[in-house]
Amino acid sequence: MNGKFDFAKTVYVKPIDVADLPAEVRDQAGDLDHLFAVHNADGEQLALAATNALAVHLALENDLQPVSLH
Repeated sequence: MNGKFDFAKTVYVKPIDVADLPAEVRDQAGDLDHLFAVHNADGEQLALAATNALAVHLALENDLQPVSLH
């Protein structure tokens, strides 16, 4: 592989259970059972999104490279 890949711009998208979130976030999630978290390589949560597609879109719009985690 000869192309350059900037791992500093890699973010991870993973599904999370709304029940595992703080009460104030659960209240904002409405009827959703799952949200999708965007984390940087250090594990810092950067964003929460209602769908995987939205989480990926947020990453790409911020010049980040999303990788899905299960």
